[in-house]
Amino acid sequence: MNAKRNTVSYVTTVKHEESVSVCFYIEQDKPFAIGERMNEINEDAYMNGYNWEAFFNYYLPKYAPDVTENMETDPEAGMYVAYYPLTPENEARADAFVEIIRGLIENEEELFRIVREECDEIGWD
Repeated sequence: MNAKRNTVSYVTTVKHEESVSVCFYIEQDKPFAIGERMNEINEDAYMNGYNWEAFFNYYLPKYAPDVTENMETDPEAGMYVAYYPLTPENEARADAFVEIIRGLIENEEELFRIVREECDEIGWD
């Protein structure tokens, strides 16, 4: 079963037989443009999937630690995926993570602030 839920063009959840995934398509226009701006602010913030993983590895434990429980990741050059074993609690975590990503992309000034002010704490790729 590949049921998509909680969908916008650049982030969605996909429910599989035994897992639920958060798929962040970083080459979509809006996140790609934001990633370019993040890179302009800090040259280490080249926002491929690996650096989005680095960003979320910093951001989530600090601002949304519950989302990281049971989470595994699989970054790629043009995509970032987080996945969880399929349980109701993990579906709620995946939905919360989608909302976090959506909130950051729709309010990109927070991303830019973090890259300016907290970039030395992020383990960039």
